[in-house]
Amino acid sequence: MQLIGSPTSPFVRKCVIVLHELGLSDDIPVVETATTPLNTAPEILPANPLGKIPALVRDEAPAIYDSRVITRFLNDHAKAALYPEAQLWELLTLEATADAVMEAAVLMTYEARLRPEDAQYGDWIEAQWGKAARALDAIEARWMSHLNGPLNIAQIGVACALGYIDFRHDARNWRQGRAGLAAWFEDFAARDSMRVTQPG
Repeated sequence: MQLIGSPTSPFVRKCVIVLHELGLSDDIPVVETATTPLNTAPEILPANPLGKIPALVRDEAPAIYDSRVITRFLNDHAKAALYPEAQLWELLTLEATADAVMEAAVLMTYEARLRPEDAQYGDWIEAQWGKAARALDAIEARWMSHLNGPLNIAQIGVACALGYIDFRHDARNWRQGRAGLAAWFEDFAARDSMRVTQPG
């Protein structure tokens, strides 16, 4: 098997962190590629006709894609416990929330990087940030208990979302007014899997 993706994608990073945490890094290499909505990398299309990353190319089975599908597959493949049944629906919801934050932040990046400056839509960028900010507020207010305890997929997803905001949108200062989430992220970011996957 091999994972196709870019080290700067938060969705790819989520999958690579899962590989590290589950001890699968040596078994499933990461094939790096660069792709955008305007210039799809040709090597991704056989694995994902949408041209999106990440995609997991499996041995003697169809490739699978979407980070949530891949992480769930890797968890089952390793017989791990990133999706504990006792909190499954809450963790899946929190994972989806983290993915939505990542999506909004990536769309902000694309607007700034792929559109000519005179064609960029400031109100649309701010609307995307509004989605991300509301989600972070909800995590701070209602979901912090799910970020504690044994490692789970929601923790990884939230950490990747926050890491991406730091990477691409640091000026937004997401930590302001979210002391609990900021303290949690400081601790989680010290994990080996986070340090070795930090985009630069």
